Amino acid sequence: MSEKSGFMNFVLQFLTWWNGQTLGTRLHTWRFGEFVGEDALGNKYYRTAGGKIDPALGFERRWVIFNGQVEASAVTPEWNGWLRHVTDTPPTKEAYRTKPWEMAWVPNQTGTPNAYRPQGSTLNTGVRPPATGDYEAWTP
Repeated sequence: MSEKSGFMNFVLQFLTWWNGQTLGTRLHTWRFGEFVGEDALGNKYYRTAGGKIDPALGFERRWVIFNGQVEASAVTPEWNGWLRHVTDTPPTKEAYRTKPWEMAWVPNQTGTPNAYRPQGSTLNTGVRPPATGDYEAWTP
């Protein structure tokens, strides 16, 4: 059974980009990438081997290979700063501790029943609140 799922994963790399890495990303990572670390969610972070500066960008390339479905909100806060070049030190090389005011990571809730629905949204309660009378329509 594991052979078939391994084969299916290999085939999906040719056909999809939202289920982890594509074949091109796998080859680029194998040839030019240097493993930097892994977060608590199983995402793996890479940079250009040896920290080589990309001549087209002027800085080193950094990328993530997601564990499962590709979702930008799945990058944990400690890795987000490194990935976006806010800091040069990856979390694996420093004693990163979450602040007491930091909330636990939650995946993107858009499109789920837990999505934020502000007051007045027809999806909030299904009933639109009555007009308050403070709106005047513009007439030319």
